[in-house]
Amino acid sequence: MPNFNDRFWLWCAGACYLTGLVLGTVAVLRERKQSRGLMYLIVVAGYLFQTTGLYLRGLEVKGCPIGNQFEIFQFTGWSATTLYLVIGATFRLSLLGYFTSMLSAALSLVSLSMPAWDVSRRVNIFGGNAWIEFHAALALFSYGVFALLALTSILFLLRHFSLKNKRLDGAFAFLPPIVDLDHISFRLHVAGVLLLAASLCVGALWWLRAVETVHSLKIVVTAAVWMAYAVALGLRLRGVLLAKRLAWVCVALFVAALLSLSTVSSRSSELPTSHAFLSSP
Repeated sequence: MPNFNDRFWLWCAGACYLTGLVLGTVAVLRERKQSRGLMYLIVVAGYLFQTTGLYLRGLEVKGCPIGNQFEIFQFTGWSATTLYLVIGATFRLSLLGYFTSMLSAALSLVSLSMPAWDVSRRVNIFGGNAWIEFHAALALFSYGVFALLALTSILFLLRHFSLKNKRLDGAFAFLPPIVDLDHISFRLHVAGVLLLAASLCVGALWWLRAVETVHSLKIVVTAAVWMAYAVALGLRLRGVLLAKRLAWVCVALFVAALLSLSTVSSRSSELPTSHAFLSSP
């Protein structure tokens, strides 16, 4: 009887996301409108497979599966997909499904292809502390929000390019209106900043009780990510950072945030298991 472990279901999820990416790319290259319903079903299938895999991994590690770099990348992709399934259905953004498939396929397949990222599976890394587990999961979910923000920013840049160059045919004809993209990105930006701020506040309540367990690099990196997004949001509200420049900043910030995940994870793996709750941003 085959062993359908967590990685099997995560590979199935990656295959679904890759299928969505390939079908979307073919539609774009042929300048044909892709089926919104088909793309949504493919992403839903991948999401269900990924949820199953993460659930089984959670049972194995006795907690939220965010204890190593592999799990962090998987959870971030899962968070972004969760948001798309809500936003994509509400605003009927088929191309957002295409870009979500691209992101989820990249995060899933790259992490699955890196065995070294999943060598150590720490069990019960939060020591039964639900608040610390909530802090870490909330922080990573905010990274999923920022991932979707980066995707909508890319769509905004493509729409801006099409309008500036008066290219409204072909694949550009299927891009969402620029006003809708701006509204969606604003809501995602606010949500991401608030979620990460809440995560930092929850974590701080426990760090103050045991200052000696605080990983200084982890605090600096996570606070820096939050500060960068908060400053960008403040400049946006003041009308200083808008449109194309803002979109580029959101894309660049997510790339930096994604790179910071690997930095924090690699340094945190040096900690003893009793302090492993500091391994996630």
